[in-house]
Amino acid sequence: MKMNRDRDAGGPIVRGFTASGFRLDEATVLRAALLTVRAATEWSPPALADLSEEALGPILADGPEFILIGTGATLARPPRALTAALEARGIGVEPMDSRAAARAWGILRGEGRQIGAAFYPIGEDHQG
Repeated sequence: MKMNRDRDAGGPIVRGFTASGFRLDEATVLRAALLTVRAATEWSPPALADLSEEALGPILADGPEFILIGTGATLARPPRALTAALEARGIGVEPMDSRAAARAWGILRGEGRQIGAAFYPIGEDHQG
């Protein structure tokens, strides 16, 4: 799938999906990714049940309003302890499947929102 997003707010833009991951900007393809308003980096995510603040460190360093967590092919809930810890820091958590999270990223960055994102690979089970 190809998405057409302008770079109005700066930062990485998800342009589409490939069999091997997320197509960012013009040529970069990442299997799993952490996105901030400034950069996208390759990510080796833990199982979703083990997702922690430490694993989201690069995103948290930018002080986002909230974090989109793309949980793979289907929606799954991140650990309650993680959600509670982030909310205690004033950071909201929005889990959704990774394709929806990538679309939401483009819309919210187009609005200039200060967000972060963690995208698990599409097509894999990350709940265990």
